[in-house]
Amino acid sequence: MIIDDGILFRQAAEKDAGTLVRLHDQAARWMQKHAIDQWKPGDKDAAHFRARMADGEVWLGGDGDGRVVGAYELWWSDEDAWGVQPPVAGYVHRLMVEREAAPAGAGRRLLEHAERRIAGTGRERARLDCVSTNPRLLAYYRAAGYRVVGELPNKVGKDGRTYGVILLEKRLDRLSAV
Repeated sequence: MIIDDGILFRQAAEKDAGTLVRLHDQAARWMQKHAIDQWKPGDKDAAHFRARMADGEVWLGGDGDGRVVGAYELWWSDEDAWGVQPPVAGYVHRLMVEREAAPAGAGRRLLEHAERRIAGTGRERARLDCVSTNPRLLAYYRAAGYRVVGELPNKVGKDGRTYGVILLEKRLDRLSAV
């Protein structure tokens, strides 16, 4: 368990899959309510999160009372969006916060935790993508120090839907590891 500015971080375990599904669906409903066409409730099930735990890392952030306030997935490759790449980056996916319980700035602290995890492996870049139709999220990532490095206009989702994503990265050469 790692404590970072009041948030306790731990790697997710199989028993956390239901919590992750709940967080995802809650974030998806918030997006729909705010006319953001990105995630849909029910898109990610427990099997998805278990697979991500097996392939990479899934982290939970909690408060002092043990309530989960957010989570993220950390991948070591992302060929669907970035193609085959040398091992110089970690890829952050599904950054989620529990809007009722998360303290202000929790999303940024989750992102910073992911960046330190990546830096701790000796990789020099954090990468992520966001859908082209979400300028609010793009502005959020840019404010966190990410720069646009490309666009994939025809990404095909697992459901067959085609959408555009903006590719962003941040250099991590000055971060200390977790």
